[in-house]
This record gives sequence, C-alpha cells and structure tokens, in this order.
Amino acid sequence: LLTVTVFLSTLTPKFYFALTVTSSFISGLIFVFEWWHFRKYGTSFIEQVSVSHLRPLIGGAENSPPAPAAFSAGESETSRQNMPECKVWRNPLNLFRGAEYSRYMWVTGKEPLTYYDMNLSAQDHQTFFTCDTDALRPSDTVMQKAWRERNPQARIKAAYQALELNNDCATAYVLLAEEEATTIVDAEKYFKQALKAGEMIYRKSQNCHSQSPQHEAQLRRDTNVLVYVKRRLAMCARKLGRIREAVKIMRDLMKEFPLLSMLNIHENLLEALLELQAYADVQAVLAKYDDISLPKSAAICYTAALLKARAVSERFSPETASKRGLSTAEINAVEAIHRAVEFNPHVPKYLLEMKSLVLPPEHILKRGDSEAVAYAFFHLQHWKRIEGALNLLHCTWEGTFRMIPYPLEKGHLFYPYPSCTETADRELLPTFHEVSVYPQKELPFFIHFTAGLCSFSAMLALLTHQFPELMVIFVKA
Repeated sequence: LLTVTVFLSTLTPKFYFALTVTSSFISGLIFVFEWWHFRKYGTSFIEQVSVSHLRPLIGGAENSPPAPAAFSAGESETSRQNMPECKVWRNPLNLFRGAEYSRYMWVTGKEPLTYYDMNLSAQDHQTFFTCDTDALRPSDTVMQKAWRERNPQARIKAAYQALELNNDCATAYVLLAEEEATTIVDAEKYFKQALKAGEMIYRKSQNCHSQSPQHEAQLRRDTNVLVYVKRRLAMCARKLGRIREAVKIMRDLMKEFPLLSMLNIHENLLEALLELQAYADVQAVLAKYDDISLPKSAAICYTAALLKARAVSERFSPETASKRGLSTAEINAVEAIHRAVEFNPHVPKYLLEMKSLVLPPEHILKRGDSEAVAYAFFHLQHWKRIEGALNLLHCTWEGTFRMIPYPLEKGHLFYPYPSCTETADRELLPTFHEVSVYPQKELPFFIHFTAGLCSFSAMLALLTHQFPELMVIFVKA
C-alpha cells in the first residue's frame, strides 16, 4: 500500500490525461466494432463469445443461439435487387359492399374502405367485367360506364338501366348484389340471377370463341363473370352456415377452371374446411398449394403452422419444455410458426388480441398489415378452437426476430421483408386504424455498455485536461 501511494504521488496530471484519452480511444474502437458486428450479423460479438466459449468453461449450459445466416456483400446486394416490388392483391375473402361494409358505416359512422382501395376495385371491375365487344350489346355498354362511376347510387341506377335493356345482364346483377343488397340473403338472390344469366352467355361465347380475337376476348370476360359469381355464391353459403355447400362449389370451381389459380380460391376453401374441422382435407389442400414456386400468403403459412401446432399444443408447457427440451413434433411446430412469422410478422398480435381488428380491406399487401388484418379477421376463431394453439404461438413467435438477424436486409426462408409495405398499408387501411410496422430489433446490452464506457472515459479525459490538479487529487483520494 505504501509503494502504491508513493507511485501515485509521483504521477503527473499529463499521465492521467494520457491514460483517460487512451482508454476512451480503446473503448471507442470496441464500440465501433460491436456496432459493425451487430449491423452485419445481428448479434453482439462480446455476448456471442461469452455464451459460446466462456460459459461452457465455467460450467454453464451450452445454449448457444442459432448461428446467423452470413451473407456476403455481393449476396446481400443481389437479394436486394431481386426483391419483388410491393404488389397489391385482391383480397380473396373481401366482404360485401352493401351487406357488410355499408352496415358498418351505418352503425359506427366510420368509412371502412379508403378511396385508394375502392379505386383499385373499380379498376378490377373494368378489367374483369368489360371487353372490346361491349359496344355490340347495349346493356354491356351501360355497364362499362357504370363500373367507372364514382357515386354508388349512380352505379346502382346504371345497373337498373342495363337490366331494362337486357334482363339477362349478368354484370348488372353482380353490381346490385355487391352494392344494393343490404343482407347476405338479398345478395345471394341477386347472385343466383347473375349465375343463370352468366351461364347462358358463357355457353354462347364458348360456341363462337374461335371465330375472331374479339370473340376470344368476350369469352375471357364471360368466364371471369361466371367464376366471380360462383365464388361469391360460395361465400354467401359460407356466411349463411351452409358450409358443405360452399366447399362443394369451391372444389367444383377449382376443377373446372384450374388455370385461374391467381384468384386464390384455395384460400376460401381452406377457411371453410377449417370451419368444418376437416383437418385432413386442409392438409391435402396445403400439400398442393404450399409450394415454393407459388406466391405464398399468410393463409397458407399460418394454416400450416396451425396444423403442426394442433398436434402438440394441448400438452405443451414452456416450463416442461425448458427442462426436458423440445420433442420432434414440438420443434416442427415451432419452426412452422417461425416460418409464418417471417412471412408476415403482423399476424400474431391480432391472433393474440394484443391489437384490435378492423374490417379487412378489399385489397391486401402480402406480408403487410392489411394481409394480417384480413387473415386474423376470419381465422382467429380457428386458432381459438384448438386448445393451446394460441399459447404455443405466444411462447414462440418472438423467437423469429432472434433467428433472423436483420430481416429488412436478409431473409431466412423468404426474401427480405419489403420496406415499402408501411406506405401501401396506410393507403389500404382506414385512417382510424393504427398501422402495424415491422418490429424494430433492440440493440444488445453490450452495445449500450460500450457506448456508455466510451462516453464516460471521454468525459474523464476532458475533465483531466481542464482541471488536472483537481482530478489528480480525486484519483489519489
């Protein structure tokens, strides 16, 4: 102690200044390296070394986190270039304008659909329900103008004008079913009339479709009308409780028009089969459509996770699993949940009722909040029906963000999460809904620690430079 006291008394203020500057510089280098390592690999270097190498030496458990997928700069740049743009899709389970969206507005006084969403629907209607030969039929000419009308009452009036010209105008009945009918029962009546007229026109188009390109375009339009009407009739039957009838219509539709897979009728079928609790049939549909070459959806990913969770959720306990480890079936269920959450990270908060739902929009953005709202709106009841499924989801879904180091730049199973979804979702979802954004990854403890150490040592260096004698007295004391 005497030797240390003598040594400290002989040191000058310059020594203390040099010491604090050096320690500040070293801690700054450590901080910069930690930040760079976190940006590149998504984990703290110090924490990773301590968990992987130091803990086993002192007798700790070897619970090393899964190794992050390392991407080179070239691979990262390539994946960013290949990342698809944010494409808006028609919601396979969109509600009825008059019977559901309008009723919500009458009760709450809030507009459930945005102008952008309704404008996209108007474009869809013009694409699906019109063609170049509309001038040959006066009723179709009127309906071509009707789909462009912005005022709902003007569209309904035009539909009645078309029916006066031609009582078998299928698209006029479609418009009335969507917008004038105030109940699902009324909508179904209009759609049955549309089906009768649509089938008759479709048969005529089939007989003469090879005569000219105009007749081929007319057949495509009449096919679109027929498929649309049958699908909506299936949705009416589903909403009115005739689920087996709805399933039959959907299956027949998929067999008759297999090339129209982009309409995602299989998502309507999945939801109806889940309501019937026909889980073997659900698995058969997933086996056909859950393919890497097809565009994924939240309905496919989360339904696959639900079926795997169903096998283990009833007996799953996080305390027991932490003691004995996960079984093979539990690992498969957790991996399926991680896969689903990676595809769309917004769904769990709605399924766990941590965030309030709104009516789903008519268009959705895959991997976005709009798709999460649309999925949870119809599938929450199916998750609740399986005992323990939501508990398993609650215990495991956040692990996805530790498994994927930096999801906006890298992906584990899918391409990196698109950064454009927030902007598009704000245009699709109503203003009174708080749009969900991708969860930000929290900074590790050691980044905060090294930043604080660097700042503290820099402050000491500054004080030593400004008040050398005072700091020397303080150190000696």
